[in-house]
Amino acid sequence: MRRETLERHQVWVYLGAVAVGLISGSLLPGLSDTADALLWPVLALLLYATFTQVPMASVPAAFTEGRFIAAALLGNFVLLPAVVWALIQFIPADQALQLGLLLVLLVPCTDWFITFSQLGSGDATRATALTPVLLVLQLLLLPLYLWLMADADLRVVFAPADVWPAFVVVLLPLGLAVLTELWAARSRTGAGVVLRLGWWPVPLLAVVVLLVAVAQVGSVLAGAQLLPVVLGVVVLFLGISLLLSRSLAGVARLDPAQGRTLAFSMGTRNSFIVLPLALALPAGWETVAIVVVMQSLVELLGMIFCLWFVPRVLFPDPCSPTGERQPRVR
Repeated sequence: MRRETLERHQVWVYLGAVAVGLISGSLLPGLSDTADALLWPVLALLLYATFTQVPMASVPAAFTEGRFIAAALLGNFVLLPAVVWALIQFIPADQALQLGLLLVLLVPCTDWFITFSQLGSGDATRATALTPVLLVLQLLLLPLYLWLMADADLRVVFAPADVWPAFVVVLLPLGLAVLTELWAARSRTGAGVVLRLGWWPVPLLAVVVLLVAVAQVGSVLAGAQLLPVVLGVVVLFLGISLLLSRSLAGVARLDPAQGRTLAFSMGTRNSFIVLPLALALPAGWETVAIVVVMQSLVELLGMIFCLWFVPRVLFPDPCSPTGERQPRVR
């Protein structure tokens, strides 16, 4: 199997993993403790594999594309946070539901955004250069966004005694990934390791969602009534993000490939980064992790639609003087 084939069909892998996890957790409730114990190391391994695919050395190159980077940063860190704030004003007054949606919708994706940009005829080179910029800025800005928008007392919710494992699970793989990238830049062996690690995120994420389903099956079933709310907010967010990307691309005079990349950047969110924080919250806040997982699955289904809609409707190839579509340049 080619890696591109696996990534194209990843949503079905994750849905299957959720189904297996819910069934296993329901039939064998004793598995929940084992799933809890395995979840953190598997999640750390997933983040390490994912971060090795984020080329930190590309940060300077990203800023050579002034109009594109300006549109991406304005869309992801100014316009979309305002959209998220507006959307949560209309959801039920449930602090865990609100916090879950804030966590996952405020941070732009740094992993399958590149995959979907490539599959959707975007500019994978610019997507790759943009990714480390998005990662650094979201780590810096997320606490500010939560402080401004969340109703919950974050000093209680994110008590250091509860959430320090989450920061370790994020920062340690990030540091190791940077060291691995430096090794890959100087060694053919290291470059080969990074290439092979590119296969890991999809199966590892499938294992993570399976373990979450097993460990949280009670919370998932109890919170099933939240699915319509999460579905509605996520679908509305995706629709607004696509419209905003079209407007921004027009203002910035981006070509169709750049516009598609912008659309996938604004439409995808970084559930990998915030899932450790959601899982580390104290008792009573289990809904936050469930919302994060729900959002990622709904988003992936939305990306199946976007792979058709973005290159054919939102940012179609320009027509030649005869009215025929010009061939795409890969």
